[in-house]
Amino acid sequence: MERTLTHQAPVRGPAFIKALYNDTRMGWFWLPFRLFAGYLWLEAASQKIFDPKWVQTGEALKGFWQKQLQLEPRAGIEVGWYRDFIQSLLNSGAYTWFAPLIAYSELVIGIALVLGAFTGLAALGGALMNWNYVMAGTASLNGLLLAIEVFLVLAWKVAGWVGVD
Repeated sequence: MERTLTHQAPVRGPAFIKALYNDTRMGWFWLPFRLFAGYLWLEAASQKIFDPKWVQTGEALKGFWQKQLQLEPRAGIEVGWYRDFIQSLLNSGAYTWFAPLIAYSELVIGIALVLGAFTGLAALGGALMNWNYVMAGTASLNGLLLAIEVFLVLAWKVAGWVGVD
């Protein structure tokens, strides 16, 4: 006799929220958000993967980190422990391997979101990257993308809890 260790948690709350996360037909609702995020990741990656300063030397990332670590005219990175983390990456020369990792990760995330492959994992990876971009002091669309990706992860995860594929 085989025992399964799954737990199905019902989504509680207003009917709209239940439908949003429980009904597979709501995939059409999530589609434009997924495509929008995927397109932005592909656009960001295309600017990096064809630039030797990103994928060969890492000089573009080194310059960004140096600029964000400056305190005048204002600090780019406001959080002390994150500033120390970036400074340690800069001091160790991690930009040489970190820059290509960023560029190709953005490409993989964009492709996965556009194709709808591994959506939850791609959105989670994108959210992690966006969180780091925000922590590093970049505004742009990173906050909006972070919010979209969190909702995509929730839609993916809650659907898994209730047995919706």
